Amino acid sequence: MAYGTVNADLMTTSDGVSSSGLYGFKNRIINGNMMVWQRGTTFNAPADGDYNADRWQYGANQSGKVNIAQSSSAPSGFSYSALVTSTSSYSIGASDLFRYTQRIEGFNTADLAFGTASASTVTLSFWVMSSLTGTFGGSLQNNNGDRSYPFTYTINSANTWEYETITIAGDTTGTWVGATNGNGLQLNFSLGAGSSRIGTAGAWAAAGYYGATGQTNLVATNAATWQIVGVQLEKGSTATSFDYRPYTNELQLCQRYFEKSYNISDAPNSATYNGGQDLSGSSDSGGNLLTRINFAVSKRTAPTITTYTSLGGSSSWTYNRNGAVGNGATTADNIGTSGARVYVATGANWVVGNVNGQWTASAEL
Repeated sequence: MAYGTVNADLMTTSDGVSSSGLYGFKNRIINGNMMVWQRGTTFNAPADGDYNADRWQYGANQSGKVNIAQSSSAPSGFSYSALVTSTSSYSIGASDLFRYTQRIEGFNTADLAFGTASASTVTLSFWVMSSLTGTFGGSLQNNNGDRSYPFTYTINSANTWEYETITIAGDTTGTWVGATNGNGLQLNFSLGAGSSRIGTAGAWAAAGYYGATGQTNLVATNAATWQIVGVQLEKGSTATSFDYRPYTNELQLCQRYFEKSYNISDAPNSATYNGGQDLSGSSDSGGNLLTRINFAVSKRTAPTITTYTSLGGSSSWTYNRNGAVGNGATTADNIGTSGARVYVATGANWVVGNVNGQWTASAEL
């Protein structure tokens, strides 16, 4: 096997294989193969800022214009894709914005040296399919939203998987997050954008553009579809083969940003005891039974903890106190990157058993 030239910055060869024969983190996108969907697999009318496939966020300033779902339609080498379906024929206003985005942590982009004279060239590659044809748009963007690189790609045949590659010279100016846990680089795929949200493709601009002039707007056509998988952003001017990582490793990369107690196949708020937190003991004088959540993966930052009853719906955890079943309000505190403490309100100075509940921890960018 010919490994190609060695990339001294990453200690890997040009095709992503390390000098020791191991694969490095050549793809800065996490879950680019759309394999991990911890939050569920169907999202009807998602709101602005909602996540679907892990690490992938939907953004919009108008509600109810698309549905997003996991699809088993995918090109060879992939099992799933992310499917976006337009649910109306929306007339785009000048300030309107619809996007499919992944933010990349600064620790994973610092070596690109954006904002300096040493900024590295990067290459974006992906598989895409749409019921529409024509020119589509997207962008790379900094955390402040005042530097962006609009790009275009062309879908030639409807309902046919096509492979796209885009090479982008690194930005030598602007303010970019370095080796921190902040938003180091944002990748946007535009699903529709007004005139104030798009710019000329092929050059860095001192503005927060999300797409490119002349692009096709998916949300302008009712029932139009757009699917994507195999998303890779790598250092260098050549698109290389997709960086397949073991599923366990990909899941762990996702869990740095979002983790749940539920089984991987159960969406948060499902009615299930499987995977939930179980405990029993004596409540304190304040009426709380205490337990600790330990995360499987250290979080990017102290996460937001959301609790759910194992029966689905309420945020309270169920308990059995002296033969009576009740629901106790839960509160998380002492939240750190490795775990948190949870109070379950069960009544003061009781011995309680069969306490059960579910939780999620979100530390998204």
